[in-house]
Formats: sequence, C-alpha cells, structure tokens
Amino acid sequence: MRTRVQAALLLFVVIAVAAFAVPLLLFTASDRTQQLVLARSADLDRFASLTDQAAQTGDTSAVTAEARRYTQLYGEPLVVTDTRREPVVQTGGMRAADPAVARLLDEALRNQTAHPAGSLRPWSRGYRMFAEPAGTGTRVSGAVVLRASVGTAADDITPRWALVLAGTALVAVACTILARAATRWVVSPLRRLDRAVGQLAAGLPPEQTRAGGPPELRQLATGFNRMARTVTAALEQQRRLVADTSHQMRNPMAALRLRVDALHNHLPASARRTYTGVTNELDRLETLLDDMLALATAEHRAGELTVTDGSDAHCDASAVAAAQHRLWEPMAHRAGALLTFQPAAVPVMAACTDRAIKYAGPGAEISLRCTAEGPLAVLTVTDDGPGLGTEELALATTRFWRSGRQRQDGTAGTWLGLAIAEQLLAGRGGRLELGRARPRGLRARAVVPRAATDPADAADVGEGDAR
Repeated sequence: MRTRVQAALLLFVVIAVAAFAVPLLLFTASDRTQQLVLARSADLDRFASLTDQAAQTGDTSAVTAEARRYTQLYGEPLVVTDTRREPVVQTGGMRAADPAVARLLDEALRNQTAHPAGSLRPWSRGYRMFAEPAGTGTRVSGAVVLRASVGTAADDITPRWALVLAGTALVAVACTILARAATRWVVSPLRRLDRAVGQLAAGLPPEQTRAGGPPELRQLATGFNRMARTVTAALEQQRRLVADTSHQMRNPMAALRLRVDALHNHLPASARRTYTGVTNELDRLETLLDDMLALATAEHRAGELTVTDGSDAHCDASAVAAAQHRLWEPMAHRAGALLTFQPAAVPVMAACTDRAIKYAGPGAEISLRCTAEGPLAVLTVTDDGPGLGTEELALATTRFWRSGRQRQDGTAGTWLGLAIAEQLLAGRGGRLELGRARPRGLRARAVVPRAATDPADAADVGEGDAR
C-alpha cells in the first residue's frame, strides 16, 4: 500500500512540476528568440534608412561601408538592392541571385517585412533570414536581406534551461521527500494495525497499536486496541477453560480408574460385561481428554504459524512418511489391512494415517505416497474402504463428527483427528483435501508449500512437526 500511495503522490508531483517547468522553458526560449529578432530588426531598420538615403542622394558609399563593417564585426552577411533588384552591396558571400535571397527580396520590394517564425532551442544551429523594405510609407526605394546566425542565441538559452531544470529537480526532490514523509505518516499506522489484525485473527494476543497518523487513524487505533483487549481476553478464557478442564479432569479420572480396577477381583461373573463397558468408556474418555488438549495446542500453534515466518522450518517429507509407515504398519497388519508406501524426496507435512487403518476395514489396502506438484508438496493417503458420501466429506473435519455407519457399528474414537490435522496444515499455509478414491474408498491429501531448502538440510526438523 505504501508503494502505491507513494506512486500516486509522485505521479502528481511529476505532473505538477512538469506543468510549471515546461511553460517556463518555452518562455525562456521564446524570450531569447524575441531578443534576437528585435536586435536584427533594429539593424535592418538602420540599413533600410541608409539605403533610402542612398536612393535619394545617389551616394551608396555610406551603406556600403556600413554593411561591410557589420559583416566584419558580427560575421553575418548582407544584401542590399535598389528597386530594380540591382545589388547595391553584397557581403559575406551571400548573393542576390540566391533563390532564398531572391524570394525575400521580392517580398521586401512589395513592401513586406520577413522575420523568421518559431522559437530557438539549445540545440538550434544554422541561421535565420530577415528582410525589410527601404523607404517611407508606400514608396519603396530598395530592399535589405540579412542572414543572422542563431548559435550565440541558442548558447544563451542552454544555461537558462539548465537553471530552470536544476530548480525543477530541487522542487521535485523536495516534493518527493514530503510525499515519502506524508506516506509514512499515513501508512505506518495502517501497517501496524494490519499486523495486529493478523495476530488477532490468528487467535494470538496482538501488540498494542500505537496511535499515530491523522486523527481518524488515531481514533481507529484506539478503538481497535479496546476491541483487541476484549477479544483476546475472551479467547484466552476459552482456551484456558478447555485446557484447564482437560487437565483438571485427569486426577479424578485417574482416581476413578484405580477404584474401578480395584473392583475387578471382587465382581461376580455376571458383572464382567458391565465392568468391561466401564473400562472401555474410561479409555475413551482419557483419549478424548488427550485429543482435546492436542486440538487446543494445534489451534494455538496454527495461529502462531499464521503470523510468523515459518520458512526456515522444513522436513524431509519422504523420511517422515517412511517413519510413519514403519510406525503404523504393525497396526495395519493387526487390523487386517495392507499399508504400502511410495517414497519421494520432497518436503511435506505428513498427515496421520491411523484414520485409514481404523476405518478402512479388514482386508483394505492403504497407500501412502509423497509427490511434488509445482510449488506444492503433497502427501496422499488412499484406501479402498467404504469411503464417505458427498455430504459426509463436507463434514468430515468437523469436531466430534462421525458418520452414521460408524455410530451404528460402534467404532471407537474421539473424532478430533482430522480437525487437528486441518489446523496444523492451515498454520503452514496448506490445506487438507478429502475426496473419493477410484473405484472406491477415501483419498486424503495434505498439501503444503514446498520448502526453498535442500532436502539434505531437512534433518534438523523433528518428525513431530510434520505429522
């Protein structure tokens, strides 16, 4: 945003400075051109007066001497003729018979004055032609043509333009500095506010936004700080409630477990089934407490990863997936399923595979595969079990959700595993994709950005961060 605001302000500065500098440059060139025209017009008036006197007296010596001295002094040639276009004096190699000179002489003898049009520029070179009739009123007694050099006038324009451009550059620099300062004054509070909003959205305590900038932004920052304190306190209370509840229930749960275990040797045979049901529910409750703590930790960690740079945290996904394969292969064997692994050396966060083993059913085949898809690393877990329906896929990552089939067959679990995996992947800028496998079954894809590091350097990150 700061770049865009500065670009807009600098564009305005360029337009404003150009609107001031260009007319000034043009005026400077036009003024010097006008000076040249006025000076040469005065010279032509003098020669026209001398030519008229020569026509009246018949003595051309004065105009001839004056023309030669002028050319010798200024290096600009002259041609003076009478009314019959007969040359009175020709200097500097310019002749009355030259086409351009002849055309100007004809105009002057028709009592027309010829002055060059257009302004000079610093790069202008060559000469400009001037012509003026001699005589008074409508009586023309001769014509004068002057070829004036523009080099000196153009050289005079150069330092004037340089002075204007230097002043323009100073104004532009000053405006740029002011634009940067104004942009920083306006945008810096917005950047701090944006960073605080990101922390708050991630569920982390945001830093107090220092009020600064325009009054509207200061008022906004003050209001956000009040809101952030309220929201942070509510989130922290909720997080502590879940964590404290899970933690505090462990002691009564352990005491209940001891008491139930102590009853085992004192129960009649008819109570064995009830005793087994109680112990199974205790096991499920303990697992549920563990998963609730894991979910609370995952949500907090995902929030931290959302607002922090985790680009230095990476792992060898193939090695992590291979470790998970070795860990879960015995469990798959006991469940009557076949777990296979297709390695690929790409960095990726590996998803949990116990979901597929637990719910695919006996005889199912489960594959674990690591692949790289452009800038993304993908860990895919596929099984050929019963899978999930379209509506069930949309609900699968919901906390404590289970399908109707699992409720009927009494499959044990806390139904938090996919929610935990989704939170961890989201914190790394990834996502969890669930879909149907072909011809049947479930396909889970853990997609994360690939690390910009060599896989050989991945050993410094533990496998626990990648699961």
